[in-house]
Amino acid sequence: MIEQVKSLGEKSFRAQQLYEWLWQKGETDFNKMSNLSKTFRETLLAHYLILPISLDKEQRSVDGTIKFRFKLHDGNFIESVLIPVEKDKRFTVCVSSQVGCSLSCKFCATGQMKRMRNLDAAEIFDQVVAVNKVCEEVYGHKLTNIVYMGMGEPLLNYNNTIESIRKISAEDGLGMSPRRITLSTVGIAKMILRLSEEGLRVNLALSLHAADDIKRSEIMPINEQNDLITLMKAIKVFHQSNHTKISFEYIAFKDFNDGIGDAERLAKLCSNFPVTINIIEYNPVENVTYTKADEQKIDQFALYLRNKGLMVTLRRSRGKDIDAACGQLANKN
Repeated sequence: MIEQVKSLGEKSFRAQQLYEWLWQKGETDFNKMSNLSKTFRETLLAHYLILPISLDKEQRSVDGTIKFRFKLHDGNFIESVLIPVEKDKRFTVCVSSQVGCSLSCKFCATGQMKRMRNLDAAEIFDQVVAVNKVCEEVYGHKLTNIVYMGMGEPLLNYNNTIESIRKISAEDGLGMSPRRITLSTVGIAKMILRLSEEGLRVNLALSLHAADDIKRSEIMPINEQNDLITLMKAIKVFHQSNHTKISFEYIAFKDFNDGIGDAERLAKLCSNFPVTINIIEYNPVENVTYTKADEQKIDQFALYLRNKGLMVTLRRSRGKDIDAACGQLANKN
């Protein structure tokens, strides 16, 4: 950036000022960069174009969840979700990494969409900035956590995902601790191994949803190239390298993966490294045959795992009165 600024006839220190406006303050309008001279701002306007995301639609749930549909400069749409837990002072944003998705998980609304393109690092970063602003306005509190669990597979947009994490966590960026960032993946072993070498120290969440290869391949075709043995080996390497939290995301589907036999198989998978199991209540998706498991069965499932000494959390559906499932709002109209 220094060379670019100098090529415009400005002194090199202006590059740092410009960088701070873009990556610390998230400003997308050159005219509002008040400590830059008017001449420099006019030069920037003449030579560069900022393409910010813009809010297209917002839905607010009675439980406090806020869902956002953002429009991109090329007319595509993505989603972000603000999930507040006020009693714990925990305010989490769920961000997207792609427009659509190519993985075709059978239960996922985004999986019904065609993957249009990857988001660039700035478009991921902008989601955090935009949702943080709303969080402060509505709840009087900054975001505390970020999860890459929105539309798309972050590890299939690897370079932009990594760059966005670095910008979000950098001292001259948003300054959020990497330990408050969770990257969720369906499980691409070679990319998990690559991630283990980045030194980012983010948390890793595996979208597991079934603890045997037959069932998992039925609902998640990616498992055919990344079976559970291969995935467990890759995640173990990641854990040994980063010493950060590992979690298994497990949506409980009625009469599919909610039995005690399924819990037994899941418990065996958890013997490879310390792991938290997040059992998730399913948000129904139109044209999908899978439905949420009965609460009694979910409770029994969780109790079995806890009796095995495992850390288990139950996540009830948020935003039931709005388009709660990932991809539903972006896919409308």
